[in-house]
Amino acid sequence: MDFNSSQTRINLMRAFAGESQARNRYTFAAETLKQQGWYFLYNIFTLTANQEKAHAKIFYDHLKNLNGSPVEIPQAAYPVDNYDNAEQLLRAAQHNEYGESDDVYPEFARIAREEGFPEVAFSFEKIALIEKEHGERFSCLAELMEKSKMFSGEKDTEWFCLNCGHIHKGPAVPEHCPVCSSDRGYFVPFKYYKLIAEKYGLPVME
Repeated sequence: MDFNSSQTRINLMRAFAGESQARNRYTFAAETLKQQGWYFLYNIFTLTANQEKAHAKIFYDHLKNLNGSPVEIPQAAYPVDNYDNAEQLLRAAQHNEYGESDDVYPEFARIAREEGFPEVAFSFEKIALIEKEHGERFSCLAELMEKSKMFSGEKDTEWFCLNCGHIHKGPAVPEHCPVCSSDRGYFVPFKYYKLIAEKYGLPVME
């Protein structure tokens, strides 16, 4: 099939638009969370926003041979998740990531293969797996918040300060880090931090 008349070119533009908007939504969410003192969540949303930018670039590069030709997206819909509440932001992000990973991108991949664009199908399939990881990450954090375990845990829980690296051991996070005096929003359960760090790494706090 000619790419210029394919459904795949429209799907690529939809994916590019969706990833671009996700990047902005997560950047906005990160700033909201930072203002509220949720520094770990700020890092997570910033990290994810940068990964969405990378996905957008992949989809945009597949459209390079259409330079100078606009691609119309018929009947497209995108989410509005302009919340001030951390739990709502996490659950909305989880919902959107699962939508891409479970429904949208697998269908786009199927169409791309049927139309004869295996490289595009490969991108949709692999990015769908990454979006699944994003959804699980947001889900885990939302569950921690809903169970009030972001700052409290078991007797010997280890808490990691994102600012200086101090590890506090105890059932709850201190109001301020005893080493650098950062407030409690810089702490995260060390076990969970290591899990995230091993898979994705985390940006260093300014």
